[in-house]
Formats: sequence, C-alpha cells, structure tokens
Amino acid sequence: MKMIKRIPLTVLFFPIFLVAQNWETSYNNALIKSKEENKPIILVFAGSDWCAPCILLDNQIWQSEEFKNFSKENYVLYKADFPRKKANKLKTDLALQNGELAKRYNPKGYFPLVVVLNQDESILGTTGYKRKEPKAYIRLLNSFIE
Repeated sequence: MKMIKRIPLTVLFFPIFLVAQNWETSYNNALIKSKEENKPIILVFAGSDWCAPCILLDNQIWQSEEFKNFSKENYVLYKADFPRKKANKLKTDLALQNGELAKRYNPKGYFPLVVVLNQDESILGTTGYKRKEPKAYIRLLNSFIE
C-alpha cells in the first residue's frame, strides 16, 4: 500500500527536475563552462530567504519558462546566495567563495544585483530587480552583451 502512495508523488515531482535551471554549483564551474561554451555569465547576488526583491526576481524571471529556455542556450548562470536563516546556511567553502565574489563585483552590497560578465570576468553590465516581463528582462541582459 505504501508503494502506491509513493508512485504518484514521484510522478508529480518528476517534471520539476526536467525543467530545472542549470545554475552552476560553483563560480569556478561557471567560469569554465563560460569559456568552453563561449557564453556570458549571469552572476546573481541574492538573499534567497530575506530579500523580497530577490524572491520576486526569482519567481518572476528566473523561474519563468521563457527565461529557463533562453538561458539554457545563451547564458551560464551562477547565484551567489547570502541566506540569513540558520536552516539555509551555506557550506563554509561556498559562503567564502560568495563573499570573495561580493568583494569583487558587489562591494556596496546591493541585493539583488545581477552582473553580466564575459569569459574574461569583465563586467558587461549590471542591473537588479525590474518590474518587467521575462522577454523584456532578457532583452535588458542581452543589451549588455551586444
């Protein structure tokens, strides 16, 4: 009987994994992939559990099907997260890496901050949360690359 209950849950959650975004697990992985695939890096500074505009940006843009589909082919994604809740605490090495990225690319501590980088880690442009549709936000990001 328990097996029957598990099957529907697996079927319900399986599609989520099929459309998950390809956020890199480390900045170094993002940099390597950027160079190999000749794609810009979208570096996002976020406070995933405390920053309301960060959460809106995630819900309205990053999680949209339009952005997921476009980013898969055109960007390398890395989120430098700075959660505050103890339950969401990052591993020490990841927190240190994100702190170093913040010193370099976000010294004023803006959240959210979206930094578009080329393969040489030069800043092409920056933005934050904008009340835009995903297509318009993609156009904004692309304007830094062109």
